[in-house]
Parts: sequence; structure tokens; C-alpha cells
Amino acid sequence: MKRVITMLASVLCAVAVYAVQLVSPSGELVLNVSVNPVGQPVYSLDYKGKAVIVDSRLGLCGDEADMRSGFTIDAERRSAIDETWSPVWGEYEQVVNRCNELEVDFVQHDESHRRFTVRFRLFDDGLGFRYELPEQATVNYLTLRDESTEFNLTGDHTFYCIPGDYDVDEYAYTTAPMSQLAEPLAKISKTLVNNTPIANLSVQTPLMVKTTDGIYVNIHEAALTGYAAMSLDVNAENYSLKAHLTPDKNGVRGYLQLPFHTPWRTIIVSDDARDILASQLILNLNEPCALDDTSWIKPQKFIGVWWEMFNGTGKTWAYSDYYKAKPGVTDYSTLKPNGRHPANTDNVKYYIDFAAESGIPAVLVEGWNLGWEDWAAYRKNRQFIFTEAYPDFDVDALRDYAESKGVRLIMHHETAGNAADYERQIDDAYQFMVDNGYNSLKTGYVGPIIPRSEYHSSQWMNDHYVFVAKKAAEYRIMIDSHEAVRPTGLCRTYPNWVAQESARGGEFESMGGNAPDHTCILPFTRLKGGPMDYTPGLFQTKLDYYNGEKNDQQAGTTLVRQLALYVTMPSPLQMACDLPDNYRRFPDAFKFIQDVAVDWSDSRYLEAEPGDYITVARREKGGNRWFVGAITDENERTAVIKLDFLEKGVKYEAEIYEDGKDAHWKDNPQSYKIRKIRVTADTVLKQRLASGGGVAITLTPLP
Repeated sequence: MKRVITMLASVLCAVAVYAVQLVSPSGELVLNVSVNPVGQPVYSLDYKGKAVIVDSRLGLCGDEADMRSGFTIDAERRSAIDETWSPVWGEYEQVVNRCNELEVDFVQHDESHRRFTVRFRLFDDGLGFRYELPEQATVNYLTLRDESTEFNLTGDHTFYCIPGDYDVDEYAYTTAPMSQLAEPLAKISKTLVNNTPIANLSVQTPLMVKTTDGIYVNIHEAALTGYAAMSLDVNAENYSLKAHLTPDKNGVRGYLQLPFHTPWRTIIVSDDARDILASQLILNLNEPCALDDTSWIKPQKFIGVWWEMFNGTGKTWAYSDYYKAKPGVTDYSTLKPNGRHPANTDNVKYYIDFAAESGIPAVLVEGWNLGWEDWAAYRKNRQFIFTEAYPDFDVDALRDYAESKGVRLIMHHETAGNAADYERQIDDAYQFMVDNGYNSLKTGYVGPIIPRSEYHSSQWMNDHYVFVAKKAAEYRIMIDSHEAVRPTGLCRTYPNWVAQESARGGEFESMGGNAPDHTCILPFTRLKGGPMDYTPGLFQTKLDYYNGEKNDQQAGTTLVRQLALYVTMPSPLQMACDLPDNYRRFPDAFKFIQDVAVDWSDSRYLEAEPGDYITVARREKGGNRWFVGAITDENERTAVIKLDFLEKGVKYEAEIYEDGKDAHWKDNPQSYKIRKIRVTADTVLKQRLASGGGVAITLTPLP
């Protein structure tokens, strides 16, 4: 027994606490790194003297090596980054990247002498850190089973979150204290199909947290490549969060060979909610643009053959009702058309005409290609062909017609989750696009994933999404991916990856609706990783207008709020989602969609509270106009909009699109008013926002 005690004392001595501290450039954030008495690496984070993250463990575990304990700090290195870079597109024309960096080397004191480095970057608005495993003698491969990263909080804070799930991220949000998450998340996890909820209590990132003492914390990851996506296991009893990596169906969370590094784990912190929205920390942690030439990447608005299939009128993506049709085998010209297929030549020409007369650059067409007649994708190896059109879709005629009108068609590739077959077809599909004048592509991954060992957010699929973005760049194609893993700022590295869905978007306004607070949460959560193709612009919010199959469905928004979303939810690819006929009914309101920019030189967040309201002003890139958008949840409020961001001494015309006095998202969503006034930088607008409503403003300098 005496010998055992002596040996234990030696171990404890070997892993004696050695603390390292790093301070942010402003001095407001302080990071502490150490090892605990059993040699587990730990970190903590303070903000303005208050604990935000208390001692939280770090480590990795694989079949070949357990790298979670028995460590000492072997070395540390410090540096600083202070640079400004220009994104191809985004919220700002220039982004400041300023942080202090700390590299800490941890070494296991046993016969293996395994080591890893944790690289910390501490910004004025938060922390990023990642694991870096160098080449070493005693481990070459790591079949990853667990990442021990913790984010231990200080109390029963309020979460804005969706359930942890390996496949689906289109859930409605829950707002609740950490201790009260279990019941609502369990209920919500049963509301979607093709999902794979994590068995224990967990949440997806980006996670938004508001502490009991008024500090806002956003937890996510940056630069997700070669690794599984991270959710967070929730232990409400001790206010602890732990990394939960998506496994494959064999239970492996990563197949890694040294040297490698993980994605960054990110924590954005402020006592002002506006700072969370303005933060560029996640983009700063991504690698610079990998493309030599980006001149072909053009932010744009578009309309599309899309909402017809959602509004209850019975339209469908399929040309025929013959469910036994087999792409590549069936002669579709012999099938009887179902008469409910809007992706036909005449209808697409109608959309092209509307786009041309409205100044909208592009038209999306869904349902143009072979394979939509059934949805048994997981039971076969080919669902779609991406180079063959239905008989009623004339590729050549529509290419030439769109070109004659100065409009581009946007391609649609729904894979039904069959990423393996998509990779087999990808070069032919992209060459087909180039040959027929397409330079933009919407991809989809609805359904279980093939390879059948994978989930939507497992390591193989995350590599697939990057492969698609890189392959598209070879053909000068812009990508808008739907049902892909939530974004992590890779749009900086691959700026042709212009948008993603990866959350509950506007299509759900026809499937139960999105609550008014939904788009007051998304900019604090999903949009921190990159822009979202939310599909705003819905004017006919009550679907009983169509007297179809969805007469009980209604969107949780006023018409004016839909205009404001173009500013509060920035994206270089913005859809005007409604039918052309509906825009013709409200041409004065549609004018804002025609006018609003999609690429910005500056952004100013004026008011913000997660789940409640957002007010933001943005200046168009290459111009002098500003646009303001403000939205609120179900509670009517008055937005106080200070225009001190305008140029001093210049008068502006403010064209204000506002909710009518009797507007209400449910009772009277189409009540609105448009007025013009003159304003200056000294003007303060006090703008009423209806329940579920908003305001949209165009500010144009006067001569």
C-alpha cells in the first residue's frame, strides 16, 4: 500500500498545475489554461471580471490513443494577429482580424509521450480554439470515439436552441432555461421526418445563451473540414455542455491520420446583443479565399418555380404519376403527363418575363429533371439524372429565351440524400450547366444519406459538401446548398458557396408556419455560420387564398416584415419566393424587393434582443444608399432608429414601408403603408412594429 501511495504522489507531482493566461487586445476577456490534478487539460474564460466558462476539460479519445488525462503543459508560444481583409461579398467591405494567440503543448507523461497542441485565439468579441496533433512516434492513426471538449456554464441560463440531431436541423426553436429544456426539446424532436435525434439531451450549434446576469454567449465551430459536426450534450444539473460529434453508423466519429487539426470551437461573448450579430469571429477563423479568380461570383436576387409546389394548389415536381418510372431506363415521352407540373417550358418563360420586367437577374426551376415520380431513394442506387430533362422542359429553348431577356436560369440538383451517386454524376452535371448557360446551383439532400453508413453531419458528408463547393468552383458555379450541415464560415474560403438553408426556412410557412420569434432568433444562431437561403418575400401569407389543400396554413408574419427580412437576414443570394401574380397585386411593396441590395459595404446593428427584435442598417456596396430593416416577435413594439450612421450634412429621402395601424401577423397581415420623408444624420425615427411585423426603409441621398 505504501508503494501505491508513493507512485500516486509521483503522478500528482508530474501533473502539477501549471496555469497559462491570455488576455484579449481590449483586456475585457481573460483565458486561463491549466491541467487539473489528474492531468486533464482545462480552460476557463472570464469577461469583464465575470466568469463565462468555468473550468472545462479538453481532450480526444480514439481506439489507438486515449488523450484525455495524464498531461502536463510542456511549452507555450504567443503571438498576435492584426490585419484587415476584404471578403468577396458579405456584411462588410473590410473585416478586422485582431486577436492574441496562444499555443499550448500538452504531453502525456507515460511511455507513449503522446502530445497535442491547443491553439487559442482570443479576440475582443470571443474565443476560438482547436486541437493540433503533430506527427509523432507512438500514434499514426486515430479512430476517433470521443472529443472531451466542455463548455461549463455558471448558472441556469436561457437557451435559444434546437434539438441535437445527426440528420435534421429544420426544427422550430425552443427558448427556455437550461433546466427546463428536456420536455420541449423531446416534443419538438418528434415533429420532423427523416430525422435522427440524439438519444440523450442535446442541442445543436450555433447555440445562443443569455446568462442570468445579462451576458450573451454564442457557442459554435469554425472551418468544419475533415471532421464530424459538433452538437452539445446538456447536463442541466451542473450547467455543463460537452462536445458530441456526429458518428457514422459504425459508431466512429472520425477517421484521422496525424498530423491533423480539428475545426475551431468558438465562443462569442458580449453584454450587448448587437455585438453577437456584428461579430466576424467565425469568418476570421476560416482560411482566406482559396480561389485565384472570384470575378465570376455575382450576388443576386432570384424568383423561382418553387412556391407553386408548397401553397396547396396540388402542383408537383413530377412530370407523371407513374411511380415505377426509372431514370435512365424509362422513356418518359411515353408517359402520361399529370398536368400538375409547373416546371414546363411555357410556365418557365412566364417567370423569365416577370424577372426581366422586374430587374430580377435569375429564375430557379425545380422539378425539371428525370426522377421525381417516387421518393424511395434509400432503396435504390439512383434517384435522379442531372443531365436529362422532362419532355415538357425544353432546355435549348429556355436557355436561348432567358439569354434574350438578360436573365439567367438557376439549376436545381436534388440528390434525395444520395451523395455517392451525385459525386459519380457531378462532372457531367456541371458541364451540362456550363453548356446551357447556368452559373448558379441549388443542391438538396432530402432523405437518408447514401453512403448508407453516413448521416448528414458525419465526417464523410462534411467532406462531400466541401468537395461539391470546390468542384463547382472549377466550373465557375455558385452553390446554394439545402439540407447540408450547418455552415461554419467556409464561405470565406470558398466564396462561390454563397448560401445554405440548414435551418427551418420559409417553406415551413406552408407546413405549420414559423412563429414570429423565429427570424428574431436565426441571426443569433444559424446565421453566425454563414448566410441563409431563407426565401423571404412572401406576400400572400394566408394559404386559404388559393382554396386548395392547405387552407388552414398561415405564415407568422406581416407583409412588411417579409421586406425587412432582406436586411435583417443578409445573404448574397436572396429569393423573392412568392408567385409573380402576387407581386403584381402589390407592386408598390414589391418595389422594395427590386431596390434592396444583396451585398454590403457596412452594417450597423441598432437594436437587438434574441427572440424579441432586431433593427439593422446596411449600406449597399458600390453605392450610397442605406437600407434599414426592423422586425419584432409576437409583441408589438416601437423601434427607435437613430440615423447617426448617415453622412453628416447630407439630406436623405427615406422611403418607409411600414405596418398599417391595424396590421397584425394573424388577423391583418397585408395592411401596410408607404410614405416618404426627408431625414438627416440627426433624425431619430420612432417606428411602430405590429405583432409579427416590421419596417423596411430605403435611404437615398438627395442632390
